[in-house]
Amino acid sequence: MSITVEQLSGNWNYPTSVRFGVGRAKEIGAACAELGMKNPLLVTDPGLAALPMIANAVKSCESAGLGCAVFSNVKPNPVGENVEEGVSVYHEGKHDGVIAFGGGSGLDAAKAIALMVGQSGSVFDFEDVGDNWTRVKPEGVAPVVAVPTTSGTGSEVGRASVITDATNHVKKIIFHPKMLPGIVIADPELTVGLPPHITAATGMDALSHNLEAYCSPFYHPMAEGIAVEGIRLVKEYLPAATKTGDDLVARSQMMVASTMGATAFQRGLGGMHALAHPLGALYDAHHGLLNAILMPYVLIRNKEAIEDRIARLAAYMGLADPNFYGFLSWVLDIRNELNIPNDLGALNIDDQKAELIGKMAVEDPSSGGNPIQLTAEEYTELFLNAVKGDLG
Repeated sequence: MSITVEQLSGNWNYPTSVRFGVGRAKEIGAACAELGMKNPLLVTDPGLAALPMIANAVKSCESAGLGCAVFSNVKPNPVGENVEEGVSVYHEGKHDGVIAFGGGSGLDAAKAIALMVGQSGSVFDFEDVGDNWTRVKPEGVAPVVAVPTTSGTGSEVGRASVITDATNHVKKIIFHPKMLPGIVIADPELTVGLPPHITAATGMDALSHNLEAYCSPFYHPMAEGIAVEGIRLVKEYLPAATKTGDDLVARSQMMVASTMGATAFQRGLGGMHALAHPLGALYDAHHGLLNAILMPYVLIRNKEAIEDRIARLAAYMGLADPNFYGFLSWVLDIRNELNIPNDLGALNIDDQKAELIGKMAVEDPSSGGNPIQLTAEEYTELFLNAVKGDLG
């Protein structure tokens, strides 16, 4: 039985309050008011700032009797300076909450701004290392309504932001439980204008989140179950969402898969992200595209630890060959179908910083969730394979 757009609408809490469905963006103002905001700051990226969806969001706030200003000086890989400027704009405008509007960059920057408006010091003081998060004054964190416009990062349901330390060329994960948005407005219609290559790259990012969460060695059976279904949704709907941009059923299901991935990776991430984070910081490359390229190389490196698990996943997905190689073949096939490059060289990434990248990868928090604990030298080797396109 086919699924209709009307069936893909509803409200749920898991744990965030999510209002999902086509046309739900008109509820942004009401959601802000529900969280006690009277004058929110809408944080987005420059590419979205001039689009009608932003003007409509401001009008939604005005219709609810709220003020609203827009801050959009956010890089594709947001840096600490973007957060600092956003905090200044927040205080100058006497704002009392944040609308996080956009893809991963806009959402991450917005959540970090909401965190920092009531803190002193640097955003990097709250990097997700040890008990740094306990330094946060929780009463100073501004309320957030999150509105995703891509189906990839799932940052709208996350308690962290990835912010680049531009001085040291390192991506750092900033974490606090109160960074979790109070309300999510998930309107798949906002993703319709995404070009195919961005739809593909962000969709593969959603796959990487679900897949690394599924392969993580940590015990979290609820996250494992969510990840399995998230992967199936990517298989069924990412090609259609990429090829037929106005397919609202496919767009809706991919938005669900993205949210599921970010919910599931409470269980951990792994080698894809451990490498993608330093590569994004050093080369300013698209995060989802990096994960898409790295995916088969990391799978092959982890084969001995995940082979049985992947076979179960392949069977659930209904693959013709329900084993590790059948799943690997599907990954390669969907990458090819979506025109994802086979190697990092396609992104003008060479081997000049190979040793540094290996060192940065092993130090990245995501490396702790890889099924096999790799050394810096092993990450360097893995990276070099991905540069050369050597799947072994």
